[in-house]
Amino acid sequence: MQLHPTRATFHVALAGAAMIAAGVASRTPAVIAFGGAMILAVAVGRAIALTTVTRIRTSGFEMVWSHARRVSRAARGGELSLTCELRNRGVDDALGVNVRAIASSMLEVKVEPATVDLPAGERIELDVKVRALRVGRWGVHGLALEVRGTPIGGEGLYEVPLMFANPHGIEVFPQSLHFHIQSPRGGRSRRSHEAGRPAQVAGDGEELRELRDLVPGDPFKRIAWRASAKRGQLVVREMEKDERDVVWLVVDASVELWAGLPGKAPLDAAVDEVASVATSHLARGDQVGLVVAASRLRAWIPPATGPAHAVRLAAALASSATLVDADRTELDETEIAFRVAEHARPLDARGLVDVPRGNLDLLAVRSEALRTRAPFAPRVPFAKSQREQRLRHYLAAFGVDVPPRLEGERAKTQAMLLEVLDTLGKEKKRASIVHVWAPVDAGLQGGTSPEKLEPLRRVIGRLRARRVEVRWSIPRLEESVDLGGGGPARPIDEIVVEAVRLRARLAASRAEGALRRAGVSGRVRVRGGPRRAQATGPVAPPPPRARE
Repeated sequence: MQLHPTRATFHVALAGAAMIAAGVASRTPAVIAFGGAMILAVAVGRAIALTTVTRIRTSGFEMVWSHARRVSRAARGGELSLTCELRNRGVDDALGVNVRAIASSMLEVKVEPATVDLPAGERIELDVKVRALRVGRWGVHGLALEVRGTPIGGEGLYEVPLMFANPHGIEVFPQSLHFHIQSPRGGRSRRSHEAGRPAQVAGDGEELRELRDLVPGDPFKRIAWRASAKRGQLVVREMEKDERDVVWLVVDASVELWAGLPGKAPLDAAVDEVASVATSHLARGDQVGLVVAASRLRAWIPPATGPAHAVRLAAALASSATLVDADRTELDETEIAFRVAEHARPLDARGLVDVPRGNLDLLAVRSEALRTRAPFAPRVPFAKSQREQRLRHYLAAFGVDVPPRLEGERAKTQAMLLEVLDTLGKEKKRASIVHVWAPVDAGLQGGTSPEKLEPLRRVIGRLRARRVEVRWSIPRLEESVDLGGGGPARPIDEIVVEAVRLRARLAASRAEGALRRAGVSGRVRVRGGPRRAQATGPVAPPPPRARE
């Protein structure tokens, strides 16, 4: 156990050394003795502090959460309040200073109070306020503080850094879906706003289609008694069938779209808009499906409706922020293993002392056993070997964030998007709307030749042939361009940033034209842009929808 002197201890030791030097210079034994006594007091204080803090740790100095759940849900940009307890089960008083949370960088966490008195046998509550910056599954891994033993009162001469590993998961959803999931459900609230588009076919609905004669098999509840009395024969009400839209939401989750400050990246804004559109359609009773694509297919959720389906959509959007896969982060297996070891050491009963450094096989086995304490149960990440999969799975289960890869995946993502759109055009359950959130490939933006537009034109043509309306939203990449650093900006920096933003706007404008030439029949929109940037120029109206 490592002790660190406090500021007061340092001052006492420095004063004692100065008095000894002054006594030697003046040849005054009393001054030398007084300075030596001060140095001796510091040494004795270290021994007492070591004994006291060791006794506190062995007698049960612990931190526990005040709630039984292992995962809490929060809306992106919202705040969540958690409560935990610090318990001193020993017989010695202690002082805890610099109390702080150890958490993912995608969370802003503040602990109050930052300094606590821990009398023997007592407990104290701490408020942990969490602000979610980005959708995803992130972890609050525990608390850290410096403990000072105070056996005879005072502030203590030495402090010992302690860490309490007690992981808690924070599942961050987009705001609109989070509020939709948390809203009261049951009874009439479950049926609110379920009004579809009336079709020219008979069925169960709310709009009257016609009155006709009663035929065998018609239910009595449909009999129009007043009209029957006027006509002198039984007639029934024929209602128009409510048609529900089948909506597919396709999201480009390429790793480079997460570039920027957490909460201000292009994909942060896209995820919020996708969730808002999904919530709107679910409230109307439409069936909503979701596809999250990158260089590989990351999520495919068939269209459905209802509260449980909203949870599945929110969870899929949250998993889109995961960068732990081998093809989405710069960390190789060795660096992943180092992070696993650092996180698992406080959780392991033996502190991984029996795991030799560099023995990744044994570390993977031990991490697999510790994963039972994790708050999340994510899918198995992509990796080249089973051992590496286990290590990456451990980080994903505890919500440990990793840095993204530097090299983008736009080329592979563009091919995957074309494959997804082609598959949607062949689905047995015909879609009525396909809404895509994605930038257009750089080669497609800069070119006007038919061969560059042909793959996208061919895929969109198949969708239009099935009377499917295609909508496309292009993220505004210039919104994520920032000087950063927080210091005063130089004129040259502002010029460079403005030049990058102008280039991004020009690319978005070219992408709009490319999409229209490819045959996008619905809305072409630059995400977050001004009103004049939306649907510039004539847009062909969507073709009429065929009735199922």
